[in-house]
Amino acid sequence: MTKMVIKGTGRYLPERVVTNDDLTKIMDTTDEWIQQRTGIEERRWVPEEGNVGASDLGLEASKIALSRAGWEPKDLDLIIFGTLSPDLFFPGSGCLLQSKLGLKSTPALDIRQQCTGFLYGMEIADAYIKSGYASRILLVGAEVHSTGIEMATRGRDVTVIFGDGAGAVCLEGVETDENVGVLATSLHAQGDHAEALMVEIPASRISPTRVTHEHLDEGRQWPKMDGRNIFKLAVKRLPEVSQTVLDKAGLTIDDIDMVIPHQANLRINQFFQKSMNIPDEKIFNNIQKYGNTTAGTIPIALDEVIEQKLIPEEKSTLLFAGLGAGVTWGAMIFRFM
Repeated sequence: MTKMVIKGTGRYLPERVVTNDDLTKIMDTTDEWIQQRTGIEERRWVPEEGNVGASDLGLEASKIALSRAGWEPKDLDLIIFGTLSPDLFFPGSGCLLQSKLGLKSTPALDIRQQCTGFLYGMEIADAYIKSGYASRILLVGAEVHSTGIEMATRGRDVTVIFGDGAGAVCLEGVETDENVGVLATSLHAQGDHAEALMVEIPASRISPTRVTHEHLDEGRQWPKMDGRNIFKLAVKRLPEVSQTVLDKAGLTIDDIDMVIPHQANLRINQFFQKSMNIPDEKIFNNIQKYGNTTAGTIPIALDEVIEQKLIPEEKSTLLFAGLGAGVTWGAMIFRFM
């Protein structure tokens, strides 16, 4: 039976470190205020001079993942790129990454699932591999938020949260009867909460220019978030969907070697941990130093977990879970070979 296994991981974070104290210079906030509400101490942003897009960060993470897998770009059958901050309005960043990897006709697709982009990408990759369409897939989650958030007190609640970064995984189909790979997945969406976290413009529904000077003056080009609603949804849905995949896989939380939740807010993850009775040594958080990199959070964390040898090298079982804009949410249990 064909199973999807992880052959290599990689991450890339920009060198520019932006601390909470740095943010106090451009908006009315404090380090204490940010840490109390989010758990974030600092985040990485691309250079102020710009000209760095999501595909550039994704390229650096991909090079590392490919090297660890022992692959060349030409070995890839498909590229899946998860991002809400593409380099261009169109085409997608997956095509740009494909070109930067020196490839000529390898298929590439973008997925716009925001904070659950990695989870959706893993499920899509698993389906492609099990169908026989692809054998080797590069999955990337990458974001450049810093060029799209409001650097003023009006945007404080959102701006303090987001960071830039990328994570990549090399996925391969192998023939085995072992119970490895994706053991269970549960993905969901609830579009009637779309306005809880959104960027309104530019938008095709706005005629004839997709954006007006009035819209810009009103700040509708910046992310808007109903933080309380997102928090309530997350602390309800994350335990639910995690229990669903545990039940599907016939496992309990005690069978999981490491839980890697999406890094949206440390308070959400602490509530999730308590609800699921997860021991401290079995849950990984890095939002304190990177902020929320949306589609990048889980693959970045996974790479750190492996690098720090926090899980057994073989047969380790991981639980991924996340909720984000859409709203979308999901969970997956993955076992290494």
